[in-house]
Amino acid sequence: MSNWNEHANMGIPECMMKLFESFPYPIQIFSSDGTVRMINDAALEMIGIKSREKHVGYYNVFEDPIVQKLGVTGQISQVLTGRTVYLTDFTASYEDMIRYFDVRERDIKLINSDITCFPLIKKDGKVEYFAAVFIFKNVYTGKEEISRGKQYIKTHWKEPFDADKIAQAAFLSKSHFTKLFKMHTGITPYEYYINYKINKLKEILLDTNLSVSQAFEACNMNYNGHSARLFKERVGVTPSEYRKLHNK
Repeated sequence: MSNWNEHANMGIPECMMKLFESFPYPIQIFSSDGTVRMINDAALEMIGIKSREKHVGYYNVFEDPIVQKLGVTGQISQVLTGRTVYLTDFTASYEDMIRYFDVRERDIKLINSDITCFPLIKKDGKVEYFAAVFIFKNVYTGKEEISRGKQYIKTHWKEPFDADKIAQAAFLSKSHFTKLFKMHTGITPYEYYINYKINKLKEILLDTNLSVSQAFEACNMNYNGHSARLFKERVGVTPSEYRKLHNK
């Protein structure tokens, strides 16, 4: 049984307390100003909150910087009009959660969930409280997914960049994979692809049996187009200058 914070159950009906004790999914109840008043054990565990006492009565969903960053504060506030609000694919950075809140250090990068917010309407029709039920769909550590994405790029580096196929190889949506990849590596999948392609070109340029244009062709790159300019931007010298510098 959960030990509720003293001010958590002020004015909360006993039946609601019993519901919380037995509810199998992560759930929180908020007062109309957005302050959390109750949180069950499942929510504490899944979110990673260290202390119920430091969370209940202090956390406010309308002031949550992650909620604000994702642009759903206004959507959540619609629950105060008596509407049920559905948030799909709510993806929060665990690093942001650690930065802003008192949550445990865990090997997690992203938490992806669907959240249903519904009003608890009094007999007079006023919304005094609202509840939020969380369905956690995916918790990403990122290591395996990033490895799959990198391997796909390394295998298909001669082909045009395809963000959808790379994400599919990692078994993630494009948006989730891109966000996770940048969190792990500091760069986007496209930047990783370009860097890998340029490094391959640098290797082939050292083969003096090939002309510079043939080295580009071997990488499926156009020597007379954007690729040559891109090479100089990334490496600092032209392809011909690079060859001379490294084949002395």
